[in-house]
Amino acid sequence: MDAPLWRPSRQQVDRARLTAFMATVNERWKAGVCDYAGLYRWSCEELESFWLTLWDFCGVIGDRHQGPVLIDGDRMPGARFFPAARLNFAENLLRRDDDGDAMVLWGEDRVRRRMSHAELRAQVARLAQTFAASGLGKGDRVAGYLPNLPEAVIAMLATASLGAVWSSCSPDFGVTGVVERFGQIEPKILVCADGYFYKGKVHDSLGRITEILPRLPSVQHTLVVPYVSRQPQIDHLPGAVRFDHAVAEGDSAEPEFLRVSFNDPLYVLYSSGTTGKPKCIVHGVGGTLLKHLCEHQLMCDVHPGDRIFYFTTCGWMMWNWLVSALASEATLLLFDGNPFSPSASVLFDFAEQERATLFGTSAKYIDALRSLGLQPRTTHDLAPLRTITSTGSPLAPESFDYVYEEIKNDVCLQSIAGGTDIVGCFVGGNPIGPVWRGEIQARALGMAVDVFDDAGNSLRQEKGELVCTRPFPSMP
Repeated sequence: MDAPLWRPSRQQVDRARLTAFMATVNERWKAGVCDYAGLYRWSCEELESFWLTLWDFCGVIGDRHQGPVLIDGDRMPGARFFPAARLNFAENLLRRDDDGDAMVLWGEDRVRRRMSHAELRAQVARLAQTFAASGLGKGDRVAGYLPNLPEAVIAMLATASLGAVWSSCSPDFGVTGVVERFGQIEPKILVCADGYFYKGKVHDSLGRITEILPRLPSVQHTLVVPYVSRQPQIDHLPGAVRFDHAVAEGDSAEPEFLRVSFNDPLYVLYSSGTTGKPKCIVHGVGGTLLKHLCEHQLMCDVHPGDRIFYFTTCGWMMWNWLVSALASEATLLLFDGNPFSPSASVLFDFAEQERATLFGTSAKYIDALRSLGLQPRTTHDLAPLRTITSTGSPLAPESFDYVYEEIKNDVCLQSIAGGTDIVGCFVGGNPIGPVWRGEIQARALGMAVDVFDDAGNSLRQEKGELVCTRPFPSMP
């Protein structure tokens, strides 16, 4: 194909956060970068300057302190970024305190809820106080066995505010799958829901919780979110209280944040478990925050007030990625359930009604829409939508055509790829560059990505192993 499927307008380029960042880099470092390719090269050659500038540009809240940005930079693993810095993940995500939407939830066609930034801060403050009173402290683990609900975000932020560590699975995981994961991290607190909705049906979770708790002897307290029932029966669960009652026990209106080291643990994620038991993958506070700020603001062009949707569960790293959009002062659009229930257009109904600016999904979903012949471009008003991201598997060339022909012609379609092991992307989007049919737009900023043959030689236009040859903050 001779022409790209999409090019940004001059106005879109001028407005982009990436353009403002390039101007900052040139002013501060006299780098002379004028496009994404130049910025990419600079970001990999000048790792310390890049991540330092990103910290300042994105307004990271914390004590950076003096000293090197990177030590042992020739070691992978072993390199450490911002070794003297102290910060709190939740403090960075709870920077807004107003009546604007922090989160909007659709649970298929059964549940509609929204929560303001002020309400989110208050609930996190009260739950963190309850957590602390129960003995939760720095380095302790909290496990979430939850649908994609606001309560999952609240519990994660309350955990992080105390310097503790969060790990989550989605409720479709079986008992063995949950125990294999959470059993390795010995959580003190388990947060779960009474059930979930899928394809219009109610699925019970309490029966599984009854089997899981005896196999997790480290759990001292269980919090149950009333989701499918207003009055879930939890008397048979030892040490269980309702989530809303636990929040109400706290009386603090303002959260307190324990600032921890940049490289202290924040999340435990898990490998897929296809080669034996799932392996624990630990991600740090600062690395996760900086990596997501980079991808959201520079590569996905997220601005304050944007409304970010990603179809995900709490068992996929894209949930962790989505939640971080709060640090860019955006609104989270949470959907729980089947993406084709009650109709094939439900996610576009959600995007239209809630004026989504970023719509994130999987290549499989886009291919399914194409097979069904849906035409959201003619049935839905998607005027605010600027970015569509696709991941999970390669996006086929025909799916690129479908997006521009049947969803929206003026949108930056980003085929992104990374992984649980880096809680982010190796390759992704470029909001000021063209989109070519069947192609990923760019290597991620600060990521020295290459393709090697079996002998470790760099390849072009051939298949090989994707590698990253220099360190980055979100190394596990």
